[in-house]
Amino acid sequence: MQEQSYHHGNLRTALLEEAERSVIAHGAAALSLREIARAIGVSHTAPRRHFADRTALLDAVAQRGFDTLGLRLAEAISAAEPAFEARLRALAHTYVDFTEGRMPLVELMYASKHGSETMAAPAAARAAYAVPYAVIEEAARAGQLADHLGPQAAARLVFAAVHGLAVLLSTGMIASDDTPDVVNASVDGLLGGLSSTERRIARPSRARPE
Repeated sequence: MQEQSYHHGNLRTALLEEAERSVIAHGAAALSLREIARAIGVSHTAPRRHFADRTALLDAVAQRGFDTLGLRLAEAISAAEPAFEARLRALAHTYVDFTEGRMPLVELMYASKHGSETMAAPAAARAAYAVPYAVIEEAARAGQLADHLGPQAAARLVFAAVHGLAVLLSTGMIASDDTPDVVNASVDGLLGGLSSTERRIARPSRARPE
């Protein structure tokens, strides 16, 4: 057994990493604390040092997912040009990239998002989505959104479009050999609906953010 080789923090991280792999491969319903312990080479009681039960472990996996998503979105915005279009395009590409191959994890994240306020995932979800909301709110203050759209309505529209696109791509409902082009085309449509009339002008190059 490798149990003695894990320090306190390392065991928790190892459990989370293995649980995330299990969720992605088999879905949240199939997750077993005993199997997770066996996979990383510790006793079947070891997970309970950090997670009281299976639900607590799944909530922590969901929180980890939102933490990772929030970090990636923040990094994408930081690397993008300051214009709203460039930031929106960076957000869309980053979100679709994050969900690719991880849809069972994403489903767990959104199921956990509506859990008890004593759970960690809802707070992590709010922190993650504060990142793109700040971009949309800034565009609203600058008069870059259509008059009939406030920040909340615009944020709902963006999320519905980008998340819906990610689901369709991940399930093969949209088959494409060039996902970046599909994302760019969807962002073009979003910009047409979001932008104020005076800003509906020719678009610059739609290169995928690095």
